[in-house]
Amino acid sequence: MRRIRLGMVGGGQGSFIGAVHRIASRIDDRFILVAGALSSDPTRAAVSAQELGIDPTRSYATFSEMARAEANRGDGIEAVSIVTPNHVHADAAIAFLEAGIHVICDKPLTVSSEEAARIKAAVEASKAHFFLTHNYTGYPLIREARHMVRKGQLGEIRLVQAEYVQDWLADPLEHSGQKQAAWRTDPASTGGGGAIGDIGTHAYNLAHFVTGLSASELAADLSTFVRGRAVDDNAHIWLRYSNGARGQLWISQVAIGNENALSLRVYGDKGGLEWQQENPNILWFTPKGGLRQRITRGSAELSDDAARATRIPAGHPEGYLEGFATLYNGVAQSILGDIDGQLIPNIQDGIEGMWFIEACMASSAQNGVWQPRHPK
Repeated sequence: MRRIRLGMVGGGQGSFIGAVHRIASRIDDRFILVAGALSSDPTRAAVSAQELGIDPTRSYATFSEMARAEANRGDGIEAVSIVTPNHVHADAAIAFLEAGIHVICDKPLTVSSEEAARIKAAVEASKAHFFLTHNYTGYPLIREARHMVRKGQLGEIRLVQAEYVQDWLADPLEHSGQKQAAWRTDPASTGGGGAIGDIGTHAYNLAHFVTGLSASELAADLSTFVRGRAVDDNAHIWLRYSNGARGQLWISQVAIGNENALSLRVYGDKGGLEWQQENPNILWFTPKGGLRQRITRGSAELSDDAARATRIPAGHPEGYLEGFATLYNGVAQSILGDIDGQLIPNIQDGIEGMWFIEACMASSAQNGVWQPRHPK
């Protein structure tokens, strides 16, 4: 296996998610970072590149300059990770897609459905692939849950319950100079959504990934509990699925006592599944009329989908960074033609996520009016 030449847009000094992507890209030794436009501040970009060992001649002031220059090099980058705030995603992704360079974009896709449509058009016109990093889809037992649903072990899906609750924004941290809080609560950077875009899209995508169901409509009640905050920090969302199933999401960044409490419960007419991200190596399955079963990540009986996402023996923690790495490994395989990449979130997942955000905002603004997926 050869390493794929990787570039990065954003992710310089002070970036949390940039470091996560770099670690993930190296866990399976599939990528090597060789170029970057690491910050909109040229000085910070240059210093960041130096710290990461990037050749100064391949540290760029802008992503557009980087796309042009790297496309013209014989040893140019083959893929780029876009790890900027949301409002930069569209123009950056389009620049690299037009240059024939594969794009790995952090979620959510962008700031609006109009921008999402621009990216989709660029994907369809490009020979390059587009990938979206909903990292929780890379967890082994989430892939096992998906496999079990598709095998029919739960029967017809009836109920979907997801929660993603945190407490890190319970105070107005955005006014303290904290970079992550500042941009995540800035409507100009996020597109208007707060918690629903930052973590709500993860819960929504995870429910779809496991069940295979698409929401036909939703109703939402968004709240902003921290005074002066310009975006939502709590949401209750109701979903109606195309097969008649019902779903409910609770999203919060002000639920004191919760660090990163993402959970998923799925119930069909033959059984139910329960999973919690903070204890990701255990999946609970209860068949109708049977005993509750504890499925662990290291079990020899797991499906091939789960086994391929497992790196270490049973009893050892495997989670957040490895979930990202599983996506990067799948991206590498897809770029090199090893697999079709069907388990890696793509442009359609991004489009779905943008509908989710905008439908939530529209519903809440109308006091919870249901928003159809395909308006008549």
